[in-house]
Amino acid sequence: MKLAFVASPRPAAQEACETLRQRYGEASIEDAEIIVALGGDGTMLDGLHKSLKTGAPVFGMNFGSVGFLMNEFSEDDLLDRLARAEPTNIRPLKATGERIDGLKFNALAINEVSLLREKRHTAKIRISVDGRERLHELAADGVMVATPAGSTAYNASAHGPILPLSSSVLALTPISAFRPRRWRGALIAHHSKVRFDVIDPELRPVSAVADSKEFREISWVEVEEDTDHTLTMLFDQGRELGERILIEQFQT
Repeated sequence: MKLAFVASPRPAAQEACETLRQRYGEASIEDAEIIVALGGDGTMLDGLHKSLKTGAPVFGMNFGSVGFLMNEFSEDDLLDRLARAEPTNIRPLKATGERIDGLKFNALAINEVSLLREKRHTAKIRISVDGRERLHELAADGVMVATPAGSTAYNASAHGPILPLSSSVLALTPISAFRPRRWRGALIAHHSKVRFDVIDPELRPVSAVADSKEFREISWVEVEEDTDHTLTMLFDQGRELGERILIEQFQT
């Protein structure tokens, strides 16, 4: 089994990564059958982004603070664990937009695409879904579109809904909404295209962030499911992501 390893900068993760390389050997990302990610959820996302070109599944082991997307670490029986691991398939989001200087950008996000105010001014954003204006002006710190796999992350911190992994919806969630004060977001079909237009972007600059990739001073961005890519995460038996997301909904 050809394995590639990625690890967070934490010394413990780097040390474990070197131990696994010596014990199991290492292939390049391009040749690997499975990518093993050592770190927190951010390292899992990094591994999934690296797998975009090859489609190799990613098996994570936790060296972070939460590790919701990770399995427990053990350097023993790794090949057996990988052979018995249960796959979870997800699709990322595709963000396409333009900055106020006219520069176009695009990126993929596995957890969420978020718009965030850059300065002290409240962001003002117009929201359309599938070409129809749904909210003329949202005044807030920002707004995001989250996938089911990412709904337990930033989306949940912003009081957005936790989505079952098998659901065919995305979460559209405001971040510290000021007006409309009572708007708590929406659930939209997974095949919907959401467009955000920044109102007065020079006075009220807004950044777009796709997972860890940031684009500053944007004028608009469109977000939709990327049907060209299917990503696979591997979990130990009994720890599949769908069950963990369900458990998360009953946490108090």
